[in-house]
Amino acid sequence: MRRTILIVAVAVLVATLGGCNWFKGLGKKDNVEPPTPLVEFAPTANVQKVWSGSAGGGSGKSGARMNPAVVADRLYVASVDGEVQALDAATGRRLWSTKVKKMAWSGGPAANADLVVVGALNGQVRAFSAQDGSELWQVQLSSEIICAPAIGTGIIAVRTQDGRLYGLDPADGTRRWVYEQAVPVLSLRGNSSPVIGNGLVFDGFDTGRLVAVRESDGAPAWTQVLTAGEGRTEVERLADSDGQLVLDNGEVFASSFRGQVAAFYADSGRSAWSRELSSFSGLAVGGTAVVVSDADGNVWAFDRQSGANLWKQEGLLHRWLSPPAIVGNYAVVGDLEGYVHWLSLTDGSFAGRQRIGKKAIESAPVVNGDVVFVESAGGNLAAFRTQ
Repeated sequence: MRRTILIVAVAVLVATLGGCNWFKGLGKKDNVEPPTPLVEFAPTANVQKVWSGSAGGGSGKSGARMNPAVVADRLYVASVDGEVQALDAATGRRLWSTKVKKMAWSGGPAANADLVVVGALNGQVRAFSAQDGSELWQVQLSSEIICAPAIGTGIIAVRTQDGRLYGLDPADGTRRWVYEQAVPVLSLRGNSSPVIGNGLVFDGFDTGRLVAVRESDGAPAWTQVLTAGEGRTEVERLADSDGQLVLDNGEVFASSFRGQVAAFYADSGRSAWSRELSSFSGLAVGGTAVVVSDADGNVWAFDRQSGANLWKQEGLLHRWLSPPAIVGNYAVVGDLEGYVHWLSLTDGSFAGRQRIGKKAIESAPVVNGDVVFVESAGGNLAAFRTQ
């Protein structure tokens, strides 16, 4: 029912918002504002493709952001065609593969040294051995899962599309607690993945709120409003906090659609700073910068401590950008045509560009040392080293 409401609302959204192309349910051909043509530039980053491969069917048309998970020397990927793979992160060589028939993975994977955990469109969560891919347990939750779980020291946090955040036992998947917030009648398709740290689980909700609950029992610790969701219609009240969250050095950084990018002290929820900005993809934190892809396709950098504006890159307008990542002195972001862009953290100028295929890159690039792993919605997978 909710998915139907989202699809029916597309025409209303386009008319109300003047044809803006932020709505993730629209296809490339429906994009009223065409993507800004890419400009030529003299590369200043030495970007080398280390290897390329396939993550199966990728996320397909599920609307999920299926980023890889990297642990030590292994890369884990999952796809809507039911396959989970472990790859050698250095070479892309397949180490093992497990395929579950009639299963559409759409959330994950998440991994640690022991487990690989994935969620599905039918609400199932399954855990596999990180060593050989054998299935360890499975559990049925209340709704589809379209974002990656998070694995903590004593809990696995899983977010479902119906506004519930579950705490599962890593040993067998037993439900230990559940936290719930009401879901608005209309919202963007997508959820922010939970983040675990400081004894808390952090997550953003479709109400525009950032919530911290205790890892031990799911009891609320604090709540902060990222956007008020005001207006006369359901469209005007869209206020999702679906973007990528970052927990870094005792602070949690978050953004929301039609709201703010903000930093909060993780232990208390007290605001450190905030700036008005609309984003459905999220942000990255590295060094002294917070980098955000906004809803129009601009890339912003803010000072990590104060929130002061550092730079704005407008050359990717209407290109439906992925969440950013930071590697070394560069911000890395993907776009709707399969291009990966390296931007200088100093001034936001274009420093490098590669293409991994023609399908959109919707999930955040994943960084491990000086290597960036990028996956497209069609399952194209590549590793790049930035020197």
